Amino acid sequence: MTAQTESASPAGVAGPAPADRPRRASARDGFWPWLFLAPLLIGMGAFYLWPVVQTFINTFMSIGPFGGGEFAGLANYRKLLSEPEFLRSVLNTIIYTAIVLLGVPIAIVISSLLNRPGLRFATLYRMLFFMPYVAMPTAIALVWRTIYNGDFGILNTFLAVFGLDGPHWISSPGYSLAALGAMGLWSALGFSLIILTAGLQNIPADLYEAAQLDGAGPWKQFISVTVPMLTPSIFLVVVVTSINAFQLFDLLFALMGTSNPAMKETQSMVFMFYEQGFIINDKGYASVIAIAIMVIVALFTLIQFRVQNKWVNYV
Repeated sequence: MTAQTESASPAGVAGPAPADRPRRASARDGFWPWLFLAPLLIGMGAFYLWPVVQTFINTFMSIGPFGGGEFAGLANYRKLLSEPEFLRSVLNTIIYTAIVLLGVPIAIVISSLLNRPGLRFATLYRMLFFMPYVAMPTAIALVWRTIYNGDFGILNTFLAVFGLDGPHWISSPGYSLAALGAMGLWSALGFSLIILTAGLQNIPADLYEAAQLDGAGPWKQFISVTVPMLTPSIFLVVVVTSINAFQLFDLLFALMGTSNPAMKETQSMVFMFYEQGFIINDKGYASVIAIAIMVIVALFTLIQFRVQNKWVNYV
């Protein structure tokens, strides 16, 4: 029987027995995966995809404060491109993002110091650095409002020791954006530190031993081994931090307030969307701003992914 089966096979090669052949998927097999995925797909469609589609439709509408609307064509888009306030909000957001990204090299240095062998209470230090990231933005802003207070703030009190008269940091147009960026840098430092620490712990110790045998000191090892091997983690931190910074709203709203004279100097794109959509009640123009924010963030992230091959080392 075995000989007949082998002779019937092409080129004299024995084929698998019928019991060993994979069973073809039937139509009923294809139904069950979609059934289990249905709750997730329905939720994504209802709460993620449809709002984007509805927002895009609203960009062509003139919607009043009580609902309803009329077709406005490209009027909202023309208003956006000719509005100096929107261009200012884009610039403010980019400057804020750049300031927050300055925390990435700071986090690299701190995480490297905390990753030294034999360091006592390293876990406690990491927890203390991470706590601001999980704190409520309103609580963070209230603490920093006390620090930045021009009359009795901790920062101006410290400067007065050296005979310096500090300004009203959050109400002076020349200082408010820098003060906001410093607060954002501090609050985002914990996330960068945790991700980079995980990346440091995955670097093989053999690389440091080989570099030490070649005569490399601590600084040379940091430049030649730590930073190149840490670039995948650095890339992740830069992308996530940039996206979060472009969505600046809660820290800005809680720190500055709507009646602050320096608000226009620090207004972000998301705050302008909130102002147009929920204070002025121009829903059509607010929808255009929302689409613009989505496009800007997508383009910025796409550029980061396109240039990563030039500096990220995947081993």
